[in-house]
Amino acid sequence: MADTPDIRERVVERAKRCHAAARFLAYSTTDQRNRALLRAAELLRERTADLLAANAVDMDRGAEKGLSSAMLDRLKLSDKRIEEMAVACEEVAALDDPIGDVLEEWTRPNGLRIQKVRVPLGVVGIIFESRPNVTIDAASLCLKAGNACLLRGGSEAISSNIALAAIMAEACRDAGLPDGTVEILDFTDREAVGVMSRLDEYLSLIVPRGGAGLVRAVSENASVPVLKHERGLTQMYIDETCDLAMAVSLVHNAKVQRPGVCNAVENLFVHEGNVPALQAVVTDLQEAGVEIRGDLRTCELNSGCVCATDEDFDTEYLDLILAVRVVESMDEALDLIARHSSGLTEAIITDNEENAERFLREVDSACVYWNASTRFTDGGQFGFGAEIGISTAKIHARGPMAVRELTIYKYVCRGDGQVRT
Repeated sequence: MADTPDIRERVVERAKRCHAAARFLAYSTTDQRNRALLRAAELLRERTADLLAANAVDMDRGAEKGLSSAMLDRLKLSDKRIEEMAVACEEVAALDDPIGDVLEEWTRPNGLRIQKVRVPLGVVGIIFESRPNVTIDAASLCLKAGNACLLRGGSEAISSNIALAAIMAEACRDAGLPDGTVEILDFTDREAVGVMSRLDEYLSLIVPRGGAGLVRAVSENASVPVLKHERGLTQMYIDETCDLAMAVSLVHNAKVQRPGVCNAVENLFVHEGNVPALQAVVTDLQEAGVEIRGDLRTCELNSGCVCATDEDFDTEYLDLILAVRVVESMDEALDLIARHSSGLTEAIITDNEENAERFLREVDSACVYWNASTRFTDGGQFGFGAEIGISTAKIHARGPMAVRELTIYKYVCRGDGQVRT
């Protein structure tokens, strides 16, 4: 289907502004970009009331549309979440500037001196759903890395996203950076996603951040390189022996603390020799309002469970629902994790160091944990200040994508008259 001319023109107009700004940003100073980030933090705090009012419009619209409680939680802004965004801007400003880093250098036998130097990508397009804090995370990281960004948020958060993007754009102007450094599509036509995905003359990279349907739709139609943030479907394994209180605490945090995010646990596998852990964890989760969808053994050992289907172990619930299965061995657990994994995050709870090291070595995911909550798969928690997404790809970047993952490199070669013979 051909693009609607009006939609295409509006997207291209913003992409062109970003493309023009990116050339300037590549040569901007660290101080300019940091001043823009610190100014954004100031404006976020000054305009908290305005942001909450814009978000209230989105929340009302979301409730009318029947969004789940988990999705509404992802959408909601609060004083605390706005302060966290301001702090994230300050933390990103405090990071080392990656631009200009010499990654490698050497001299050839003919005297040609070669350096591999870190540079910005150019224009990064971010297509995301629901969570308005992504507007700030994405814009701040792109800015720090010397990139312009074109943002397209979900229709459910349009009022919040426009208000947040306006703050970032104002902060950039105040720091002397050009218009187009941060642009947002302020309309909700779905066709705009397809247009963005095909603007390879202006965009260097597309990062789709949302559900599997969004990622697939962007990837299948894009001519711009796509860095995928696939579904979460995070998994945990409780080994035959472990600290019982720790197991309860870790699974509770991974499922209950914020169920609507990609690093919240969705599948739990428990060794058949650790029935006390299984029962303690299930009891704790049920008391917290979690629906347990268990295999036959889980249901026999715990009342109030729903019988799980095969499909349940391939479902990213993003809600207070957990699929639980008893396994005969660690080998079986590893096989199941590999079968159902999206490649994002997995964890083992055990006091057996040999088993833990085997798990960390064999599980092929972007982030793997031993005796820690999966909720740490997050750029801020890794010390990156923020993240633009969590890549499940195996090229260019993997795991939390922060400032360095939004750069590429070029080869700078210096000679004194060398010619090839």
